[in-house]
Amino acid sequence: MGDPFALLIDALSWFCLVVGGGFCIVSGIGIVRMPDFYTRGHAAGLSDTLGAGLILLGLMLQGGVSLITGKLLFIFFFLYVTSPTSTHALFKAAYANGMRWDIERAKHHPDLIDSFDRDPEGDRGSD
Repeated sequence: MGDPFALLIDALSWFCLVVGGGFCIVSGIGIVRMPDFYTRGHAAGLSDTLGAGLILLGLMLQGGVSLITGKLLFIFFFLYVTSPTSTHALFKAAYANGMRWDIERAKHHPDLIDSFDRDPEGDRGSD
């Protein structure tokens, strides 16, 4: 029988890889199934970032202490800085260019309608 510490590291690594892959699959399904631009972006921005992060963590556990782990750590940091930033910039640009949340499609979720931004400036998106 092998070293118990090595078996624990392998088990944690495979757990992270499988769960991360599951999050990426759920994210892909969410992009297809969600009704509008903002909810699709939300599904992609959160689930895909978490899935890729878990996959990278699993790969770092498999790599041990090495240059490969350092490179994976750099990719991990880059992903967690750029993914939320790019999602926010994309949403902000879409909102600034007149894309509004489709309130008619969200009527089956009354709790979301209460938190809907009702265009405080009044005239944006009307022309």
